[in-house]
Amino acid sequence: MAQKTAQLRERRHGRIRAKIKGIPECFRLCVFRSNNHITAQLIDDTTGQVKAHASDAMVDKKGIEGAKEVGKRIASLGKKIEARQIVFDRGGYRYHGKVKALAEGAREGGLQF
Repeated sequence: MAQKTAQLRERRHGRIRAKIKGIPECFRLCVFRSNNHITAQLIDDTTGQVKAHASDAMVDKKGIEGAKEVGKRIASLGKKIEARQIVFDRGGYRYHGKVKALAEGAREGGLQF
């Protein structure tokens, strides 16, 4: 019996999360992509707190350009909380398109992963 796309993504995300964990010096950059928006969060896995949040609703661009701006914005917020080194959690999505643009924007903004 075929499973739905969202269920398959959740399974992939679970496998990814089993392998990567953030530490206090190294936050996790978690990505969520819907049909219309993309969101990024910097999460401290030791306390379970979201330290910074950015989405394309905060910038005036959509699509790949908006995702790149979200990456730059999350990088600037990461600098404010002194997070230079991060772990990238693609959330079960393929590393291309908006997810790749967000990662490149975060790298351009100064985050290292």
